[in-house]
Amino acid sequence: MQRSSLARTPRGGPLLSRRSLLTGAAGLTAAGALGSCAASGTASGTLPIAYWHLLSGPDGVTMGGLVDDFNAAHENVDVTQTVLAWGSPYYTKLAMASAGGRAPDLAIMHAARVPGYAPGGLLDPWDGDLLAEFGVTQEDFPELIWDKNVFDGTLTAIALDSHPFVLYYNTEIAERAGALGSDGLLVDVSEPEEFRDLARELGAATDGGHGLAFGYLGDGSNMWRMFYTYYTQTGATIELPVGGTMQYDEETAIATLEWILSLIDGELGNDSHDGGTAISEFITGSAGMFFGGVWETGNYRAAGVPFDMTVIPAVFGQPSAYADSHAFILPHQSNPDEEKRRWVHQFVAETLKGSLAWADAGHIPAYSPVVQSPAYDDLVPQSHYADATEFLVYDPPAWFSGSGGDFHKYFGEYIQNVFARSVSPLDGWNGFVDRINALLAKPSPV
Repeated sequence: MQRSSLARTPRGGPLLSRRSLLTGAAGLTAAGALGSCAASGTASGTLPIAYWHLLSGPDGVTMGGLVDDFNAAHENVDVTQTVLAWGSPYYTKLAMASAGGRAPDLAIMHAARVPGYAPGGLLDPWDGDLLAEFGVTQEDFPELIWDKNVFDGTLTAIALDSHPFVLYYNTEIAERAGALGSDGLLVDVSEPEEFRDLARELGAATDGGHGLAFGYLGDGSNMWRMFYTYYTQTGATIELPVGGTMQYDEETAIATLEWILSLIDGELGNDSHDGGTAISEFITGSAGMFFGGVWETGNYRAAGVPFDMTVIPAVFGQPSAYADSHAFILPHQSNPDEEKRRWVHQFVAETLKGSLAWADAGHIPAYSPVVQSPAYDDLVPQSHYADATEFLVYDPPAWFSGSGGDFHKYFGEYIQNVFARSVSPLDGWNGFVDRINALLAKPSPV
């Protein structure tokens, strides 16, 4: 998932100092390096399991802890991590490794990227019976998340989490504004003007700041998250048929863009924030609310911000939470080692069962027994938005959609001009649609 760069551990920061971390992206630029990391050995007498992921910063540290716990509990196996750069570099290297016979034993992929990889034979299926042997079954996952694991009737991914786009709010500012209910949570709003009034009241309770902060400059993914959350609240959908044209509700799309413009109008919200400045505004108490991904929880907690979180209010009818999921995949191997495959299934099962630690970073564990546990109920603010799993909305499937994909990039290229008020919502939207239709006319490069 894409992260903001201000006031948090940077993507390019130090690599994790754990024995299970092999190398960062800088050491994986050549095809030879890709091959060697999948075949690298470990301590004498242990079975090496090569594991690639794109988790850095606090997420990477947490994953490193889960890997170390597993290795400590199983002395005859050693899961070794390779961390690669987020986005296109990661997915390109993963595809090259699978196609070239140098795939790792296990990897992380955003669930919305699976439709772009599975048709090309780059992913191997999971063994549901083997997972069940280790205590993990379909019944342990919310329906929306499990369905995203299945491609063309085959269990192709195992979700670790969901990470929705949500609403943060400063509890001290909200209390001064009289916007907290008797339960100490943000008051419910169900109409567009009610939400604008709420933002106005919170803005008045700051010291000359805004009611809300939203960073969009240079961030197509964040623009899309906001747009698709509100667009789908109306019940509208978007479809990307192979060889066809993008299917959408134009009236709803334009109304959604106009709604977002009404929030970043210079009064309720700053009209020209990037991710870093929006985060800074919320950290300093200059904004009462913040639109962002759940992964910012650790950032704000470390900064000492008094905050809570909630699903974005359904002001257009039905609850909707744009999201993606980190999912475990089996990159294709022509002759997989069955012993390694068994250990990989066991590692994933044990990681899912221990994912309460993963929830600390803000992600909602996909493994329902963890979310339904008393220990998770005690996590605040995480437990306050866990119901988002009931109405998650993923990217419309296509070979170019999903986190870090061209779909987000092109949305940003055309819609940033709309948010900057240099083109009309209709012109910006039509430009985006034309660009996507051009991609739909091309065959998948995978």
